[in-house]
Order: sequence, then structure tokens, then C-alpha cells
Amino acid sequence: MSKWTATKIKGMKGQQKISCLTAYDYTMARLVDQAGIQLILVGDSLAMTMLGYATTLPVTMEEMLHHTRAVVRGVREALVVADMPFMSYHVSPSQAVKNAGLFIKSAGADAVKVDGGAFRVPTIRALVRNGIPVLGHIGLTPQSIRSMGGYKVQGRKPDDALRLIEDAVALEKAGVFAIVLECLPKALGKDITKAVGVPTIGIGAGAGCDGQILVIHDMLGLQVEEAPKLTFVKRYANLGATTSQALKKYRREVEKGIFPANVHSF
Repeated sequence: MSKWTATKIKGMKGQQKISCLTAYDYTMARLVDQAGIQLILVGDSLAMTMLGYATTLPVTMEEMLHHTRAVVRGVREALVVADMPFMSYHVSPSQAVKNAGLFIKSAGADAVKVDGGAFRVPTIRALVRNGIPVLGHIGLTPQSIRSMGGYKVQGRKPDDALRLIEDAVALEKAGVFAIVLECLPKALGKDITKAVGVPTIGIGAGAGCDGQILVIHDMLGLQVEEAPKLTFVKRYANLGATTSQALKKYRREVEKGIFPANVHSF
């Protein structure tokens, strides 16, 4: 299989559902890539899953670049998209081009993701004009969590739904190759998918989207503390509990002198 590109992902609309996941390090990226996942997002969610922050807002460019480089080293085929962190593209299109350029040139990413609707069009146009593929993101955008007042489903009211459809159309015209739709009613996710000619990638936006993405820690059950119930997440494994059991067993065997046995010694 050849390397996935933004152009190939864009061409999948109406042809095949697109599978996407987050990854933040070499080992997990290697596993995700080997599973045939087409798009890997180095999400700013690493602020919470890898660095222990309460929200995505504190993560820095330096931290995102560091993790993106690790993911890129583990990938052979998937499209690697780097999530541009809070305030790395908000000031001006020129700031966005400079920082996005670092993800492409320095970290080796294939594309970047930016949050926001129609108001983000000048920034997206500047990025695309400079040869940087862009993944859009509308609906619940965690970088705007302060103004949204929490993690809430978006687009329930008719006016809000219409605005999100208009946002998606504007992003398509600006040149994005796909759009993430987060936490929307499934009917709205389907309507937006029909309204645009680029793929939609849903996360809590229903089966009508062209593809799906999840945070890998959520779908593998890798949380180290009690996680909030996310109705849109399907847990495919419970690796947190499995890992915890293995660690406790290791500790007990060391304490009792069971490990290392002769077979583990020279």
C-alpha cells in the first residue's frame, strides 16, 4: 500500500468510509499504521492523555512538535495530521503559516488541523496557498471550551445547525481536504456531509459522516483515572485494567522472589 495523502483522503468521499485515530508516540503510531488506519491525528488531546493537563489549552508548539516527530517516525502509510495548538494560529494568517510550516518541515507531518468555522477562512486560505493541506474542525471545538461553557453537543437549535452547515461550506471553499464534525446531532452530521464535497470525519456526529475518529485512549480503555462517560465512544478493549493487573502481578512476583526465575537469568 502506498502512502496516504490529503488528496487521496479527499477522493474517498462516497467511495469508502475513512477510519481515523489519534496517536501521540512512536509505538502507538506504529500499531495504528499497521492496522491500516488511513489518517492519524496527533491531537492536542495529548495535553490531557499524555501530559496530564485538565484541558487541551496549555499544550505548546514545542510539545506538539515533539510528539508529532515521534508519530511520524512510526508511520509508513497513514496520513499524519498535526493539531495546531491553542494560540498558534489565532493571531494572524502569517502566524499560522509560520507555525504550520514547522509541523510540515521540522516535524514531518503531512497536514495540519485548525478549529473554527467561516471566520477561519482567511487563515485556511493562507495555509493552502502555501502548500499546507488543512483538516477543518467544527462543532464542539475543545480550544473554544471556555466560550462554549463546557463540553456540550452543538447545533441542536435550528439557527445553530444552519450556521454549522454554512461553516462547513465555507471551509470547503477555503480549501480544506476534510472536516472533523464533533458532538453534533446525527441528523445534522448527515446534513453537513451531504452539503459539502469533501469528506466529513465524525466524532460523536453519527454514522452519516464519511469517516470516524476517536481518541485512542478512549477506545482502548487506557484511562488511568475514572473517565467521564462519553456516549459516542465504543470501547474496543480495556487496556488500562489489563495493564494495572500486570503491574501489580509484577510487583508481587518481585517481592516474593518469583521473578526473575532461572529461565530469566544468565
